[in-house]
Amino acid sequence: MTIAKKIETIIEKSSWIRKMFEEGARLKKIHGARNVFDFSLGNPNLPPPEKFSQVLRDTVDSCGLGDHGYMPNTGYPAVCKSVADFLTQEQKVPVSQSDVIMTVGASGALNVSLKAILDPGDEVITPAPCFVEYRFYADNHGGVLKTVPTNPDFTLNLDAISAAITEKTKAVLINSPNNPTGQVYSEESLKALGSLLEEKGKKLNRTLYLVSDEPYRKIVFDGVKVPSIFTSYNESILGTSYSKDISIPGERIGFVAVNPRATYREALLNGLALTNRILGYVNAPALMQRVVACLQGMSVDISEYKRKRDILCDGLAEAGYEFTKPAGTFYLFPKSPIEDDVEFVKALQEELILVVPGSGFNGPGHFRIAFCVDDETIINSLRGFKKVMSKFR
Repeated sequence: MTIAKKIETIIEKSSWIRKMFEEGARLKKIHGARNVFDFSLGNPNLPPPEKFSQVLRDTVDSCGLGDHGYMPNTGYPAVCKSVADFLTQEQKVPVSQSDVIMTVGASGALNVSLKAILDPGDEVITPAPCFVEYRFYADNHGGVLKTVPTNPDFTLNLDAISAAITEKTKAVLINSPNNPTGQVYSEESLKALGSLLEEKGKKLNRTLYLVSDEPYRKIVFDGVKVPSIFTSYNESILGTSYSKDISIPGERIGFVAVNPRATYREALLNGLALTNRILGYVNAPALMQRVVACLQGMSVDISEYKRKRDILCDGLAEAGYEFTKPAGTFYLFPKSPIEDDVEFVKALQEELILVVPGSGFNGPGHFRIAFCVDDETIINSLRGFKKVMSKFR
């Protein structure tokens, strides 16, 4: 045996997203890229804002001696201040630069957060369907992910969360706007969740954290607003990235912010600074830190994603698919017309349509469509979607 048994097992049960992506590459070689309708990967297909390229060029041109060296583990102070100033407006709570730590993307933010708060055996509760990597993130740091069901429209089921909380619970991890459902949790539900965690924490005599994963915060439609997590619950941690906002996922730049009202704020910040270093990230990329400092609040043209959503939803509704129209993200999570979502996804593959089974997101009986693709892919796939649905109706 050359690798750890645990890792070997994980590879055998590897991500459905990755499997479908690889299948897409195989089919494109056979049939040509234009004839394969690949909705498997949430890779933004819109260009970054024009200002991004200009700021990037200006930053490179202005770099001098030492500008590519190490900086404080938490990030450049000026960058943290820029992020904090924006968060103060967004979160409606005064955030200081010391409350912000620059990270290697949102995944880096979540991993340093869980490393800082979890003891071996601690449980992390998350509503399902959920992002597939959460289970591994919790396991990375000795934790156990515990999924709970959402309501039929994928909104928070507070009764299910309440029933899942035990003396082993350390955090609730939420993702809003949600991957894979596109649901946005309401301010009322988040405040109710905060009250629930406060009440349960007092009974258990331990701090229960609310960790909010928000890389899709700016990708919302129809006037929907994403509520402030910091006004919903004091013991909260926010992790995010610029990957989806401004279409730079490959640059791996994000941050984690601690609610300035957190009871153990100082300890949390010290823990995050340490875990950001010892997990091997050391620093978020120096160049990208300086770039995003100038782009706070910016995003790609969100109306483009809304238009794509509407083309897809209208076409699938006409074909007889059932779904909750996503309030945000660039994902749709329709019901499979048969119980076996994997079998239905295989049927779609026969029409060269690649989607991801809902089982991969702890959402069996559904499948995920990433509609961050060109319009032609969406429009030309609708015939195949309709043909497969007709087989099972």
